[in-house]
Amino acid sequence: MTTPASDPRPAEPDFTPDEQAAFYRLAAARRDMRHFIAGARVDEAVLRRLLEAAHRAPSVGLMQPWRFVRIVDAGLRERIAGLVEQERQRTAQALGARGEAFLKLKVEGVRDCAELLVAALAPDDGTVFGRRTMPREMALCSAACAIQNLWLAARVENLGMGWVSMFEPQALAALLGMPSGSQPIAILCLGPVHAFYPAPMLELEDWRHGRPLDALLSTDGWGGQVHCTRACAPERRCFL
Repeated sequence: MTTPASDPRPAEPDFTPDEQAAFYRLAAARRDMRHFIAGARVDEAVLRRLLEAAHRAPSVGLMQPWRFVRIVDAGLRERIAGLVEQERQRTAQALGARGEAFLKLKVEGVRDCAELLVAALAPDDGTVFGRRTMPREMALCSAACAIQNLWLAARVENLGMGWVSMFEPQALAALLGMPSGSQPIAILCLGPVHAFYPAPMLELEDWRHGRPLDALLSTDGWGGQVHCTRACAPERRCFL
């Protein structure tokens, strides 16, 4: 492959201003959904489009470490819901004084969502390119890119998606018969919703509030310490 390095002109734009605006609106409209329409369905062609979008994600060294397991057995879905509930209770205990408030939050839609997917890391394939110093981290980042693609594509299709991380990875891996070296990283709830949250649900529930970009952006070095006006960690402090 050759590149016109001597040509100082930038590439011609591939997207119109309206298309650019639509993308930024999409990024702002994405939500981590927990409430789904029970009994609804996702068309097979739509689901295929979503998974194709996920599969177009970038990956370090083109390793494509992501794997998706579609859950169609009702009994298996119920067992997954049980694993999530076990971790929900353990999380409440770990939160101490906030545990009771946590248990009032809806943190998953495993039983109600139209489609249930488990995203996982495949066993390491030995890729060195781009990940010699951070092999595990780069595999995880690559898989997260695929999940984000899926999330944005779902929103474009007017479908909600929620990322559930409350489970014991080894227990879920055993339940799904995953090979040694693989690891589930997300239970993804997908399907039609009555309405999308107008803001992140944790903000609506006054559990935690996001920080502005300028609090997380610095130049030529680490930016120091920022004190939040709302609780964003048990110690109520954030660090850049």
